[in-house]
Amino acid sequence: MKHKEKKLSLLKRIKQKILKILRLSRQPLVKVYNGYGSSEKVIIFGHVLKLSPMMRKTYRQNWIINTFSMLRLFMVEPYKNAKLSMEWEGVISYTQSQDNGFFRFEFQASKELKAGWHSVSVQLEEEKYLSKKIHGVGELHIPFRSSYVFVSDIDDTFLISHSSAIRKRMYVLLTKNARSRKPFAGVVNHYNLLSSSGQPDCENSPFFYVSSSEWNLYDYIVEFSRENHMPKGVYLLNELKRFSQVWKTGQNKHGTKFFRIVRIVEAYPDRKFILFGDDSQEDPNIYAALGDHFKDKIFAVYIRKVHKYNFKNVQPIVDKMIASGIHCCYFTHSAEAIAHSKGIGIII
Repeated sequence: MKHKEKKLSLLKRIKQKILKILRLSRQPLVKVYNGYGSSEKVIIFGHVLKLSPMMRKTYRQNWIINTFSMLRLFMVEPYKNAKLSMEWEGVISYTQSQDNGFFRFEFQASKELKAGWHSVSVQLEEEKYLSKKIHGVGELHIPFRSSYVFVSDIDDTFLISHSSAIRKRMYVLLTKNARSRKPFAGVVNHYNLLSSSGQPDCENSPFFYVSSSEWNLYDYIVEFSRENHMPKGVYLLNELKRFSQVWKTGQNKHGTKFFRIVRIVEAYPDRKFILFGDDSQEDPNIYAALGDHFKDKIFAVYIRKVHKYNFKNVQPIVDKMIASGIHCCYFTHSAEAIAHSKGIGIII
């Protein structure tokens, strides 16, 4: 019996050592993403994980470290059916995580909320962890009064990613880090001009970033956006992937992007929407479908040219949107997009 206990103890120490080397944690993690709301509805969402990577502390220009750090983001184990609670305005709501660890709180606000960013906390309510008071903190965005809501793709729309070339995409993803990756020239200026145009000091129009990239990359994308001074916003990404699926990152379920944007449009029925994408994958088709579905809601669409061979397929889609009354700009450089935005009055 003692020999067996020593063997189990040794195995446990070895596992703990491996986790320490890989900078992984077996402490359950409640990860709360930026949520959004209005005077009618509040939406908070996130993941619960049994195994998760620890936050990156340093950013070195070393491809081996960058590769290891990226791979760690996919070393996750979802915590399914985890019980969770959230207190808002004195009322406690409960939910459970799905099989993939994803959770969502959605409820009516009892009073009109002040515009801006609000802190929220989600508590893990599993009995064996109650004494540890495991919780996650995030933010909820209530938009200021503005005419427009901006919805942008990420990869190859503002972040240079080479999405249509899997080998090049994987090379950049694995060898660069969130601080060494680059945005397209002029795109940060364009987005910030749009966010602040016509708004009082300290108020900005709402920005949503909707991508086929996985939730594994949330902190990576947020750090890139912060480092490059992109407008603060809400991120809606794709289903969490495991380590064995790393090579498939960003390459699936573009169709769900349509429904994620639909939810945003329906959340703000009194606003017009400006959409940003690129021609490397499905953005033109998705945005055209949104224009058909919400004929009076989609005010403008911006499509970045990143793949010269797609021009003959994308230009007819752009022409069709223009004919339907949507302001469209199919551009190569953000300077063209800025000029177009000034021309249609969304940059004053």
